[in-house]
Amino acid sequence: MPFLPRTHEIPAGVEHERFHIRPITIHDTVRDFDAVMSSASRLRESFPGGGGWPLDDMTLEENLIDLAWHQKEALLRRSFNYAVMSPDGSRQLGCVYIDPPEKRGADADVSFWVRADEEGTGLEEELERVVRAWMREAWPYASVRWPGRDISWEEWELLPDAP
Repeated sequence: MPFLPRTHEIPAGVEHERFHIRPITIHDTVRDFDAVMSSASRLRESFPGGGGWPLDDMTLEENLIDLAWHQKEALLRRSFNYAVMSPDGSRQLGCVYIDPPEKRGADADVSFWVRADEEGTGLEEELERVVRAWMREAWPYASVRWPGRDISWEEWELLPDAP
């Protein structure tokens, strides 16, 4: 069963003066790899349950496989990964993940990150504001949980697993 009902169109993304949010594809491999690897320690801190992702020795090929998986999952409506791109599309600034809940009590879990060299620029706060509004306006989920934001990852881990 798909996470996003077939009766609901997959949201294309968001156009903003500071960034564009759009579905990630294999064509983003090089830009995504740069964003991820230049922010590796920040990502490991932000996503403590990620099994140490990204590993310091992650290869471009492994990233390509990861993005192909994300692209296929979106086509199957099982989960969604969106690239946060600079307005001209030349640089990936981060990612937004919209996932089925692993824990009870929500219709969707949403997380995101921005690259380390954007820390302190206000991008993360603006992205959060925009993504929260986008979730209310474009997605069909009544209850959205924000692990690592509204609930700590430690508290999230203690929640009962979803059926």
